Amino acid sequence: MSKTADAAATVPDAVSDRPGPSSPADPAPLHRAITLLAVISLFIGTRADWTTAIARRPLVGGLITLGYAGILTLGILALAVRSRRALVRVDAGALLLGIGLALCSYVLSGAMNDETVLMTQATHELVHGHGVYGHEWPWVFERHHVGVTKTMSGGADYSFAYPPLALLFNAPAYALIGAKAATLVPTVLLLVGAVTLWVLLPTPWRSAATVVCLGFPMLKGYAAMGYPAITALVLLIPVVIHWPSIGAGGRLRRSDLVRAGLLGAACATHQLPWFLTPFLLVGVYAVRRGELPARAALGVVARFTAVAAVVALAANAYFIAQGPRAWLSGMALPFTQHGVPHGQGLMGLSYYFSEGSSRLDFYSYASMLMAAGLLVLFVLFVRRLGPAAVVLPWCAFYLATRSQDGYYLMMTPLWVAGAATATTSAFASAWQPRLPMGRRRAVSLAVVAAVLAPAAGSVAVAAASGPPIRLVVGDVRGDSGGIDGLTVRATNTGDTALTPHFASSTGESTSAYWTVRGGPAVLRPHQSARYVLVPSGGRYALPHRDRLRVRLRVFTDRPQTLSSTDIRVPKG
Repeated sequence: MSKTADAAATVPDAVSDRPGPSSPADPAPLHRAITLLAVISLFIGTRADWTTAIARRPLVGGLITLGYAGILTLGILALAVRSRRALVRVDAGALLLGIGLALCSYVLSGAMNDETVLMTQATHELVHGHGVYGHEWPWVFERHHVGVTKTMSGGADYSFAYPPLALLFNAPAYALIGAKAATLVPTVLLLVGAVTLWVLLPTPWRSAATVVCLGFPMLKGYAAMGYPAITALVLLIPVVIHWPSIGAGGRLRRSDLVRAGLLGAACATHQLPWFLTPFLLVGVYAVRRGELPARAALGVVARFTAVAAVVALAANAYFIAQGPRAWLSGMALPFTQHGVPHGQGLMGLSYYFSEGSSRLDFYSYASMLMAAGLLVLFVLFVRRLGPAAVVLPWCAFYLATRSQDGYYLMMTPLWVAGAATATTSAFASAWQPRLPMGRRRAVSLAVVAAVLAPAAGSVAVAAASGPPIRLVVGDVRGDSGGIDGLTVRATNTGDTALTPHFASSTGESTSAYWTVRGGPAVLRPHQSARYVLVPSGGRYALPHRDRLRVRLRVFTDRPQTLSSTDIRVPKG
């Protein structure tokens, strides 16, 4: 044997440059990577919780300190274990540690917002046998000093506007522990959802449930503030897992009936599942149509839909009986309330980057056209777009006047479920309409452009339309710490009478509406008028920061418009 061979033989496999042979029991690299990312994700937000706990609840701070030791230990094990079974145990350890840290975070949470007080008050009314729809509770917002959704008509939304099932989940706990139930129940359900997703995902993907449900702090925060969308998310997780298998062979198995019931329950909890449902039903039909006659495939979808509808109707029955008109109005309120623009979507072109728009309604039109267009494209290209069914529905919100990122991120666990269990192979034989042969790529691109053009055109109209009211700010009373009042000359440059409502902003949110001490209620076409304005609280406090930009906002409803201008704040 040569000296080189002798030297190579003396080098242990662990330090040799050449990888040793892998065992069939070795974890897949993807599995190990996802496990490691899950462990790392547990660091997110943990320091802030620890800082708060040490100052306020030292016992919880001590538990979080132990949690740090657990994260480090799991990090070592995620890299060091050599068998799939051992790595699954690490996955389970990360999940349990994530649950423990999430509970610590919940104990420390105390922030409230409009969702928290609405869910608490609505649950209180339900427990005491009162109606929850068609009633406003402005005093609840004033008592807790939380923000409220302001409307374009100069008012605010103080009523409950969600389907009722989340209240039914909250009610038993509310009867036992009171107001805390509105935040505890969604938090517990989120933990249940994380475990459910972990169990149902393929083994290499399991720790992705830990990452998206517990590692990233966003869902924990929404749950701790009582958002009913979290309850809807948890109900949707079993529905989305392997959803292309629904009705396989032309019959609904027991598990399919359970999924249908859960889908109906989710639709009875929040409006967001309403947007996902058409994509799932169309997708199920396309996949079944690939193996069955059209009538049989349609029968599968019809039976599945019927079960979901019966469950949704049963969950709403009591509230419909209380007052059908009030119930229907509450269900539709998120679509009819005309809330002021807010969010991270394209409405920012008019709200953040220009002086306004005389056609804000076109953002809403664009959102509806986008939703319809994406559904059409899903039908036409289901073999390609099938795996994206859990993402496509939320794209419509990017074009809406209310385009908060919560509409997207609260459903992100479904993205993971879809990616892991509804892969491209599940749609390989799905039915889809035949496009003209020949230059198929060119035809496909033309179809996509034609279907999405109406939505894009609506956005262009909204963004390109200038503000309908020309504003010139006159006397500003105040200093660098706040504004006590101002005067403004407003000129209606259009041919439509407008009823202006005045507010202000220093960032993404809009202040309470200012009081008009002088000036007409309605600006006639081409009329110019002087308005005397006073902040609703007597003084509009200004934050202390560099490059502060204070904006005067003027909203009108029917038509929905926005006009803006800068307020030059006196120094001193």
